[in-house]
Amino acid sequence: MLGRLTLNSIPYHEPIIMVTVSCIILIGLLIVSAITYFKKWSYLWSEWLTSLDHKKIGIMYIIVAFIMLLRGFADAIMMRMQQVLSSAGKLGFLPEHHYNQVFTAHGVIMIFFVAMPLVVGLMNIIVPLQIGARDVAFPFLNSLSFWFTIIGVVLVNLSLGIGEFAQTGWLAYPPLAGIDSSPGVGVDYWIWSLQLAGIGSTLTGINFFVTILKMRAPGMNLFKMPVFTWTSLCTNVLIIISFPVLTATIFLLTLDRYLGFHFFTNDMGGNMMMYINLIWIWGHPEVYILVLPVFGIFAEITATFSRKRLFGYNSLVWATIAITVLSFIVWLHHFFTMGGGANVNAFFGIMTMIIAVPTGVKIFNWIFTMYQGRIRMHSAMLWTIGFLITFSIGGMSGVLLAMPGADFVLHNSLFLIAHFHNVIIGGVVFGCMAGISYWFPKIFGFTLNETWGKLSFAFWITGFFVAFMPLYALGFMGMTRRISQNIDPQFHFLLVIATCGVGLIAAGILCQLIMFYVSIRDRENNRDLTGDPWNGRTLEWSISSPPPFYNFAFIPKVEDLDAFWDMKQKGKAYTIPEKYERIHMPKNSSAAIVICAFGTALGFALVWYIWWLAIISFFSMIITLIVKSFDYNTNYYVSVDKIKEIEKQHLNRIRETGFKNVK
Repeated sequence: MLGRLTLNSIPYHEPIIMVTVSCIILIGLLIVSAITYFKKWSYLWSEWLTSLDHKKIGIMYIIVAFIMLLRGFADAIMMRMQQVLSSAGKLGFLPEHHYNQVFTAHGVIMIFFVAMPLVVGLMNIIVPLQIGARDVAFPFLNSLSFWFTIIGVVLVNLSLGIGEFAQTGWLAYPPLAGIDSSPGVGVDYWIWSLQLAGIGSTLTGINFFVTILKMRAPGMNLFKMPVFTWTSLCTNVLIIISFPVLTATIFLLTLDRYLGFHFFTNDMGGNMMMYINLIWIWGHPEVYILVLPVFGIFAEITATFSRKRLFGYNSLVWATIAITVLSFIVWLHHFFTMGGGANVNAFFGIMTMIIAVPTGVKIFNWIFTMYQGRIRMHSAMLWTIGFLITFSIGGMSGVLLAMPGADFVLHNSLFLIAHFHNVIIGGVVFGCMAGISYWFPKIFGFTLNETWGKLSFAFWITGFFVAFMPLYALGFMGMTRRISQNIDPQFHFLLVIATCGVGLIAAGILCQLIMFYVSIRDRENNRDLTGDPWNGRTLEWSISSPPPFYNFAFIPKVEDLDAFWDMKQKGKAYTIPEKYERIHMPKNSSAAIVICAFGTALGFALVWYIWWLAIISFFSMIITLIVKSFDYNTNYYVSVDKIKEIEKQHLNRIRETGFKNVK
């Protein structure tokens, strides 16, 4: 009845796992008790969990990302400590199979459940505000996308205490991911967490693609869109094209494991290299899915805090488009050693070097924007400057790896690990931290504590260089990836230094948590209801902070690229409309949460071969969607009186901040 699930599936013999699971359960119980004690369940359900407001959904994405950042970072600490102990001639505290699960989970969590939710969360919050839309094109689909991501989060964390996670690396290469080499449930957890979360990502791509193309304010043509919206558009094009490839690839692997097919084995005409080609046809665009939106964030920040127009807007846009196209013709550089031959390797090596050109164009655009600007060293600007240095180093090491001869030597070494983290941490993480710092006042109406923000940045960037620069040297010395036992003692000193860097990054994360606590505690003294007029030039700054749930009482007409700046110059900012009209908005819906619950049950059942539960859960998801589709009462109208009341409150707050051009 329960398939493969037995009491022995719980790893009682692993004290580290059991202590961790116990702590997670205890923290969960404390949170549930606190919510119950303060009687907040009704508030959470009606205002957040069932909300279709794009801003609240974006905030929930970011909260989930920070929670999973703590989980993924804990894995990183364990890996580094294990390697230090092993290189010192000791056995260490992680058995080999447990270490393999840890580094696999670390990669999966950081890419799929930290970086992706951070990027998608910021897109959710900001894109509709920048283009003058009241919400995304499909609000329910937006909620459904978020809850599909939650399914993946739940399944990854369930694997910690019930069964195991994959030991295959974060992309689960066959034949190691095949049923013969990995007969346990680890790869199955990997399959269903990524498959279901990937559906959510695909729906997000479709939603934002339609939103940006069809819901822009009057007058906002494509070349009047803010750069962040442009990079988000290109990102969602990449999602729409590449994520179905991931879905199909994992589906074929599922057929291999569950039904004995041979797509990715050497038996019966299969070929494991086909899997690696397919997974990287998704995987390399995924890198740009993560990094393109943060390029847009840096463009907004450099212009704002340099107090200048962005240098080379058109070249930035075309560089973004070029990266979008080129990202699909460089995937093979991830496996130059497959034996593709000189011609194949030469083509992909050259393409990889060429893609560095539009990226370099962006770097110079940001530098020239800052040149002779009146730069304000806000924490968001510090993250941006840190990115310029860190990402440039990562890009140069990437160009080195683009040469097949060098890659033959370095492909399986820690040099590659250092390069990858150089790009992802120095690019994506720094960018998302900059974006959160920059847009926090717009989202919540009060500013973050700058002292703790700058301290966090200092620890993060120092810790990054201390943690990952030694890995470049270790790669040249010959230390390979993924090893946890019997490490050469000559690597010990540099591994200790790298571990100290991890400690500094941990201090940076702690400072961020303190920053949020202190800022929320003192929020009444740090109100930023409209935003400093230099805090942004794009349309989202033309409304109060935080925005009302409907965003715009009336949709503005855009006449210039820097819309807010143009409106202020013409005295049109914060103008009371002559006539209000009622606003059409979507109602809250619990259907997405119900589908999430059934989807989680479906994923769990498929992992453990509980077929009756899988069938019931699948059809329950379908029935819920059908019932939802027949619910015609999904919208409501905000009355004119309600709009006037909200706008009056906001305009009074704006006047209190000293703005003189309220009409």
